Amino acid sequence: MDTRDSKTPEEELQHLKEVSQPEDYDQPEPDVEQSEAKSPPGGLHRVLPIVIVVIGLAVAAMLLLSGKGP
Repeated sequence: MDTRDSKTPEEELQHLKEVSQPEDYDQPEPDVEQSEAKSPPGGLHRVLPIVIVVIGLAVAAMLLLSGKGP
């Protein structure tokens, strides 16, 4: 690792050339090839709406049974 504060003009020019080159999309990033990245998310997105509905029904039932409901 280069820890110098300043670079020579040639080094600065080489660095700018490396940085300005477009990304190579023909060779994917390593994480694209991982099986975890390709698998769909877990079942939480299916369970969450059910939990919300059950909690809503429980709150509505508590309000109605306590006599303070609309």
